[in-house]
Amino acid sequence: MWYSINMEFNEFSGKKVLILGLGREGSDTLNFFIKWVPEAILGVADRSKRASVAKDLANNLKNSGVPGFFGENYLDNIADYDIVIKSPGIPIHLPQVEAACKAGKVTSQTKIFFDHCPGTIIGVTGTKGKSTTSALIHGMFLGAGMDCELVGNIGQPVLGYLEKANADSFFVYELSAHQLYGLDRSPHIAVMTNIFTEHLDYYSDYDEYIRAKSSIAIHQLENDFFIYNSSISECAVITKKTLAKKIAYNEYKWEYSGPTKLIGEANLNNAKIAAIVARIYGIKDEVIYKAIRNFVPLPHRLQSVGIFCGIEFYNDSLSTIQESAVAAIDGLGSGVQTLIAGGHERNQPFDKLARKVLDSNIKNLILFLPTGLRIWSAIQDAAQSPADKKRLTMLEHFVVESMDEAVGLALQKTGKNKICLLSAASASFGGFRDYAGRGEAFKASLEKWARCS
Repeated sequence: MWYSINMEFNEFSGKKVLILGLGREGSDTLNFFIKWVPEAILGVADRSKRASVAKDLANNLKNSGVPGFFGENYLDNIADYDIVIKSPGIPIHLPQVEAACKAGKVTSQTKIFFDHCPGTIIGVTGTKGKSTTSALIHGMFLGAGMDCELVGNIGQPVLGYLEKANADSFFVYELSAHQLYGLDRSPHIAVMTNIFTEHLDYYSDYDEYIRAKSSIAIHQLENDFFIYNSSISECAVITKKTLAKKIAYNEYKWEYSGPTKLIGEANLNNAKIAAIVARIYGIKDEVIYKAIRNFVPLPHRLQSVGIFCGIEFYNDSLSTIQESAVAAIDGLGSGVQTLIAGGHERNQPFDKLARKVLDSNIKNLILFLPTGLRIWSAIQDAAQSPADKKRLTMLEHFVVESMDEAVGLALQKTGKNKICLLSAASASFGGFRDYAGRGEAFKASLEKWARCS
């Protein structure tokens, strides 16, 4: 375990530092640097127009005199800076960003935190399951009375936490591939829930995505821990590149059988991973069990929205890959009669989802463009046997343009005491601002239709 109690940021002193991206992370970085790194010569850049910047952020820029570059040409001045602190949402393969990377100029909030954190970082990544796993670990540590913060992709941007952190502080850090990209340091405990094909609109190929994810473990030392699934070949390969102690959670002898609101095997695996982390720190099983028993599922992750017109609706809007949709169908079982799926195109496969639909009791497919048509095509392609072809005739599919239309069809087509599941197996961009916006639209449409019924 390493400690680096250091609130001196000499690496930025006298340097021209560009904060690239002014979302949650970028705004937090700006505020932190204005307060703690006055020796840096700051600039900011964001693709949005200056007029759209939040009022408090705009005031901060004005009062501090930090110059800003906004709009279509926001990257034009990147070469004038010595250091670029890139936010995760900025694509890595934009020509100006690639040039800055090759020049060794690019860093991130995550890297800065890792370099200066005085406490212990528990890093959690995975294509799916990382938020639930992170929240469960956090709950177990709090239940044990430990000083623990939930940060990163699920919680808050991290730099502000350095002000009060000490050697006894724990940080459960949910890490996306974008946050892990280019890191040269790994956390004391690294968790990889799984790896599936994702974000192919951001990375050049799947291999680059895997390389980004692997940063969570490949820089670990002998006293560190890597928790992974040995049945996933990409995870197993990483074990050969890390010096850490390895724990394959799928082979670990522990299970929880008490009451819980967690649905499905995937979520119970998340609880198991959290229990392994807690046990490393000597947290007793009764504390672990209590955290699992009291855990409230996170929004948009196989979340029960309620019963409308005798139909139970589930919001799994965070499902952006086929594997998560398959897990949702498995978790809810034979009661799923209607599936709402499809969305933004990321050139991902749908073969596993097609097979699951054919093997399930689903009768209605309500599909958003553009991937909805590919999902239907994958189901048709998978129906090769006589039994599959007969099953195909029992499926109805509908292409919709709005969530109101999707929910209206679901209420019309789904039988009483059956389940309608929103699990898109696709990203939400295009029709919705993000997965949360899609889930909120789903719930709002249900409430509207319920008032009209």
